[in-house]
Amino acid sequence: MRSQSTGSVAVDDANFEGVATSGELLRTEALRKTFRSGSQEITPLDGIDLTIERGELLAIVGPSGAGKSTLLHLLAALDTPTSGAVYFARNSLRSLAESELAEYRNRAVGFVWQRHHLLPDFTAAENVAMPLLVRGEGLGQALRSAEGWLAEVGLANRAGQRAGELSGGEQQRVAIARALVNQPVLLLADEPTGDLDERSAEAIFELIESLHRTHHLTSILATHNLSLARRTDRVLALEHGKLAPSAEVVAGVAAGAARPANTGVRPPGERG
Repeated sequence: MRSQSTGSVAVDDANFEGVATSGELLRTEALRKTFRSGSQEITPLDGIDLTIERGELLAIVGPSGAGKSTLLHLLAALDTPTSGAVYFARNSLRSLAESELAEYRNRAVGFVWQRHHLLPDFTAAENVAMPLLVRGEGLGQALRSAEGWLAEVGLANRAGQRAGELSGGEQQRVAIARALVNQPVLLLADEPTGDLDERSAEAIFELIESLHRTHHLTSILATHNLSLARRTDRVLALEHGKLAPSAEVVAGVAAGAARPANTGVRPPGERG
């Protein structure tokens, strides 16, 4: 494997040619996913065509059950489409062997779930170190890297605390550190603020926004929170199996143009 330089991160796989130079990082073509529920066929994704530029911060909004999680799972190669394709750095994920897909999931993608899925009896540092241990890194080095990432998410003094003893906001910070410990190029976050109160949700969004910039990530957030979604570069709505610019967000931005500057409502692409 060769190390591909991608700003401040690296993807170790020769199949991921083009990551460093291409404006396009991720693309889907006619992406379709169907499920069966008894005799009924459910199609949460029905021909999704999407191109995501490297460095973009994108929000996907939509009602519960619309398929936002399904889309993120397909982008992360945690599931396979019924038809259509996902391309990472112009390489079809379907063309990769299972070992290469495992490498993609472990090294290229960081995933944050709404429910953090931490191991409650393990320390914060041990939870963050897990992806490094999976790829074969030694325990000592893995824990040192984990402690560095915990410091970056504001939990330097909680590294030795059991995850089950942390607050909800702290647990989500641990989950974000775990998602980024392998230095991925792509961050996928599925309702990362959904289980948090308003103040904690704002803090987590600001953390993701800051890490997105400082680590030159490409980030996709699935969220119900339109006020946070408006602060990303682009907002798409997923409904009835289709993706389109969110009319609610566009209307909200237009209304926000007449408000005082301190309302905190900013159009897509305008972050600070």
